[in-house]
Amino acid sequence: MRRVTWILAIVMSAALLLAGCGKKDAGSVVKDLDHVIGKLESYQGTGRMVLQTGQEPQEYQVEVWYQQPHYYRISLTNEKKDITQVVLRNDDGVFVLTPHLHKSFRFQSDWPENQGQVYLFQSLAQSILLDTERQFTKEGNSFVFDVAANYANSGQMARQKIWLDQKSLAPQKVEVSDSSSNVLVKLDFTQFEFGKKLEKDSFDMQRNMTSWDLKSLDKDAPVSGAVKEPIAGAASPDGKAAAAGTAPSTAGAAGKDAAAGAPASGASAGATADGGKAPAASPDKAADGSAKAPAAAAGTAATGAAGADKNAAANSSAGFGLIEPSYMPKGVAQQDIRDVKLGENTGIMVRYQGTYNYTLLELAPQTQTVSVLPGDIVDLGYTLGVVTGDEKKTLTWTYEGIEFRLATADLPHDELVKIAQSVAEEAGK
Repeated sequence: MRRVTWILAIVMSAALLLAGCGKKDAGSVVKDLDHVIGKLESYQGTGRMVLQTGQEPQEYQVEVWYQQPHYYRISLTNEKKDITQVVLRNDDGVFVLTPHLHKSFRFQSDWPENQGQVYLFQSLAQSILLDTERQFTKEGNSFVFDVAANYANSGQMARQKIWLDQKSLAPQKVEVSDSSSNVLVKLDFTQFEFGKKLEKDSFDMQRNMTSWDLKSLDKDAPVSGAVKEPIAGAASPDGKAAAAGTAPSTAGAAGKDAAAGAPASGASAGATADGGKAPAASPDKAADGSAKAPAAAAGTAATGAAGADKNAAANSSAGFGLIEPSYMPKGVAQQDIRDVKLGENTGIMVRYQGTYNYTLLELAPQTQTVSVLPGDIVDLGYTLGVVTGDEKKTLTWTYEGIEFRLATADLPHDELVKIAQSVAEEAGK
């Protein structure tokens, strides 16, 4: 009898020990994480993010706010360049704001539900919950998960390691790697707080655009430069410019007519400030009217004619020099370069043809831009862009005061992103 009692005591002790350990295994942590998401009302976090997706690392200070049911504010500050961009989601839609340029881009999207973001707790938690082959370890006061990276706009990102605080399950650190285990993104949270009380107007577009102190969002900041929302597609089908006081749509007519190397006319580059149409440059004439040789065949070096076009672009009325991407897909050659005028803005359009066909429009925007087209956010590493359109896509982004619109009907998404990313490499030279 005494022997049986000892056996029962040992069995019970082992069961209790296993039960105690079970509280800290991967399954238990995942259940707790699911519970945290289920009761999530708000959070605020700050951190430092380093991107290794280009030739040089890009460093950002990140601030993220969330309030249920769907209010988001993400501030990304490049301190080296003293540039801040803000992503907002509120009842009016999703916005990408560049406050120092007084520019905003509004679009319709389910973001971030339709694409994860490394700085959002929901994205990190969902990647852990959905990966049934997740790997789990403990380090100090952290639970560490190694899971598949599921970021819709980046085919390079394969895996991510996520460090969570053992007590609160708040994110502490994230590392995203490619298929060769090269770390592409590192994010270290310096502070993260669940249940943070946030005012609803913290997610207001005008408040974020007009508050110069973006970190504190001073409620007493003067409201100036209020946004005037233009009618979507400000340039009309007959090529007339938008009415006075409105701004052309960021991804509007120029992006549509420019796609697949279409000639710039009518509602795109041909639209002039007085409503007329600018004469399209003939195939054997450069933007300044000077004669040039026919464009080189796809896959060959674009010399001669391209040189003449570059000289024209250097003396362009746009008021800035042409910034060409350093990356060009195989089998693609530059066709021509021309000056364009779109509403109140002047710019330069470059056409590329070959294996893929696309145009790059560069503008020095004079007015604030708002669009209401369906779209998705694309993280280019050095800035945020927005992709609009379905069959004909336009990727729009702003860098160092220049607005870029890359339009195409046949470029794969990864090629679209590579071209856009290579612009920063050339602009920095």
